[in-house]
Amino acid sequence: MKFLIVFVALFALAVAAPIGDESLAQVIRNESDVGPESHSASYETNNGISASESGKLRASNNQEETIYAVQGQYSYTAPDGTPILVRWIADENGFQPEGAHLPTV
Repeated sequence: MKFLIVFVALFALAVAAPIGDESLAQVIRNESDVGPESHSASYETNNGISASESGKLRASNNQEETIYAVQGQYSYTAPDGTPILVRWIADENGFQPEGAHLPTV
């Protein structure tokens, strides 16, 4: 009988426990548009993180082939309070990020 009471009590605690962690970010905006030759997507969270990107098929720089080029940006606040913004391009020249906090050559 005691086993049954303990089991019921533990079951009740498990059911009453919160499912999610309120400290986790919640998505407040999420948009996307995907087609056969292009796409765009963006999102934003309630803790200030955001990202967006768009891509499309285009001729490469040497005009000999078609590539899928993508550009975008993301932003967030660093643990020390510094706002971080990274803009980037990904194409036949690889991934090319730019940001005030990134080292330059």
